[in-house]
Amino acid sequence: MVSANSFQPRILFIASLLTFSLLWSVASRAQDATPLPDYIVEEYGTPPVIPTGPLSDDMQAAVKVVFIDSVEQSGWGADQTIALQQIAESKDPRLVWLISDLMRFAQGQGLSSTLADAASKLLGKDLSNGNPWGIVTDHLIAWDIPAPPDYLRAKRAIFTNIIPGWDKIFVEGDIDWRLVSWGGVLIDDRPYDTTDEPCNCIPAADNPQVSSAADATWLKDDDIIFGVEVNGEYRAYPRRIMEVREMVNDTLGGRDLGIPYCTLCGAAQAYFTDELPAGIERPILRTSGLLIRSNKVMYDHTTYSVFDTFLGKAVTGPLADKNVQLEQAAVITSDWGSWKREHPETTVLLERYALDRDPNFREGRDANGPIFPVGDVDPRLPVHEDVIGVVTESGKPIAFQRSAAVIALRGGADIAFENVRLKLDAGGLKAEDADGSDLGSHQAFWFAWSQFYPDTELWDG
Repeated sequence: MVSANSFQPRILFIASLLTFSLLWSVASRAQDATPLPDYIVEEYGTPPVIPTGPLSDDMQAAVKVVFIDSVEQSGWGADQTIALQQIAESKDPRLVWLISDLMRFAQGQGLSSTLADAASKLLGKDLSNGNPWGIVTDHLIAWDIPAPPDYLRAKRAIFTNIIPGWDKIFVEGDIDWRLVSWGGVLIDDRPYDTTDEPCNCIPAADNPQVSSAADATWLKDDDIIFGVEVNGEYRAYPRRIMEVREMVNDTLGGRDLGIPYCTLCGAAQAYFTDELPAGIERPILRTSGLLIRSNKVMYDHTTYSVFDTFLGKAVTGPLADKNVQLEQAAVITSDWGSWKREHPETTVLLERYALDRDPNFREGRDANGPIFPVGDVDPRLPVHEDVIGVVTESGKPIAFQRSAAVIALRGGADIAFENVRLKLDAGGLKAEDADGSDLGSHQAFWFAWSQFYPDTELWDG
């Protein structure tokens, strides 16, 4: 998800708020109720004591003044300063989640420093240097600091008063609202099949036009593509296009698909959006403008149900009420030359969907680690190591280090785990069942796969 330089949200706490920038963060890991792993304590120190129970009446009033009144009134004054001092003296680190939410939008040095100082006091550690929002939030995730009582109400006030269009998004559900942050862009709320109309958002593409491989002369052989096969039909989604669009609603092999690409996670996925239970319309997937641990938050424009993008599970709204879980088709990350040689019948999206842009976030913006807070990263692999991930028949997630698996397969090795068989396909990797059927694997950065599947196995070669 990338910053949009062309829009101005409605709020300013002070004149210098809301300059858009992408924030660098340190990797960490959220703890369970059990003691923190040694590597988290070594990185972040010992977490503060966390109180339980409701907030006092005085503290509830202070929360309202700082986190609700300020955004509703678009102003920060003496009342907010006094109330923030009360919060900082409360010895309740749970309230730092709300401070972090406000910090995300407060880029001005004055208010940002004031909020960082309050967060530092509550967490018992000076976190005011560097990128305070990212550092504070990483600590909150790493230490798994609980949310304060009635957290969603206050967070909803902050986010929906700053950015229009999120009123239907911030609702109760099977979602950890602590981990939701702003990705720097507006929601894409255009109706289905109107995606040729410009938007001040990351613009999804619906029903994109395609060409044959022979006619796609604009693509170079070493250009990265995401290949999908459904019922014997093949299609390539060039990364150059997906880094601009991040979401495609398409039809391939007689099946409807929603294809999100999270540039931050290095993950393109393909979800079937048809053959759902009776009475459920096809979900039309869009980018919300929000992130969870540096993974894009997608939603269904028809029902405003939010999906866990990485897991394909509806977590809020009518589709969550119906327990909708989208099935995945495999996505093979390859280069155009290898893909078209192995699948010459492939179609490919037209160049015009790149909107005359050619970003390369993988080799540029994201080269030095996650740029948004993610919590800790499982130390078994580097954060940006490419893995192929899949879930076995028994429900066990397994990740294969791409570089090692490619070498092993090219050397004639067999790679298997439970019912999973890994194979080479057009220079990329695909997981199949023992009978050769597609298991819906995809490539991702290790930090993303391991944080959404924290109990994942890692193939050790």
